[in-house]
Amino acid sequence: AGPDPKRARGHPVADQVRERPGPRLVAAPVRIADAETVRLLGPGDRVDVVATGDAGAPSVVARGARVTEVPEPVEGAAGGALVVVSVERDTAHRLVGAGTTGRLAVTLC
Repeated sequence: AGPDPKRARGHPVADQVRERPGPRLVAAPVRIADAETVRLLGPGDRVDVVATGDAGAPSVVARGARVTEVPEPVEGAAGGALVVVSVERDTAHRLVGAGTTGRLAVTLC
């Protein structure tokens, strides 16, 4: 059997190819405070990303964001766990801001 015609030349061999966001969407890496929650997630899941801070009530930063990747944890990394979601660019900017001023959590949709 020859090379798989569905794979591009030089493309790494993998069982699952990472899905790219659509044309209006960007891939936004988000650090979720509770690493155990992230273990429940997988590519294709939809989540709401909620910001919690010292002052004020929790607020939803992203609604129905599609999980595109759940990277393996890195030894010695900062607290929480990383998840990559596909969102519109403005939402990605809000996620960055919320992640620097408070803790982020997710709820499955």
